[in-house]
Amino acid sequence: MKTVAVCLSVTILSPVVFAQPLTTSERGRAVAELQASRAAFLDAIRGLSPAQWSFKPAPDRWSVAECAEHIALAEDSYFNLLAKQLAAGPATPEKRPEVADKDDLVLKAMGDRTSKRVAGESLVPTGRWPGREALLDHFNQSRNRLIDYVKSTQDGLRTRFRAHRATGLIDGYQWILLASGHVRRHTAQIEEVKAHPAFPKK
Repeated sequence: MKTVAVCLSVTILSPVVFAQPLTTSERGRAVAELQASRAAFLDAIRGLSPAQWSFKPAPDRWSVAECAEHIALAEDSYFNLLAKQLAAGPATPEKRPEVADKDDLVLKAMGDRTSKRVAGESLVPTGRWPGREALLDHFNQSRNRLIDYVKSTQDGLRTRFRAHRATGLIDGYQWILLASGHVRRHTAQIEEVKAHPAFPKK
């Protein structure tokens, strides 16, 4: 599959009059979280043998490879949501009080593995990449694209809103935190696979 080109416009959402860009603190937190969740994911899969990479705990459970593919697919999905769906319609800053205290909640809710969810059809792993290296190259390029966007965007993300099934209504910045939390969620799933009694020793 063709990898994602690491390039983007500084602004992917429609310009909004009076919308304030992210603060230095908000940018710093999101970048640090995106970098940390990526590092945790890469650490979790480092050094796995082909047998470990493809081991399935049960016929209806994902392997490490399938978890990794889902992570890579979702990374693109979150960026596309910011670029297209959050850009639709006018900004609605009057909704800010409803989501003002949800930054931490987003990360907590996404990491909660007791809450089971079914992936949408487009995010179900089907072996889209020819191998592990190609998959990880795609993920890293996608994650770099999102980090670069956070560092440079002047979009008024705090005045754009969309609901997520785990958190209810959240703003555009919180969707970025959610993307990071999604990687942490499935990194935890990978650790569950590795902890299975039948997981190959090598």
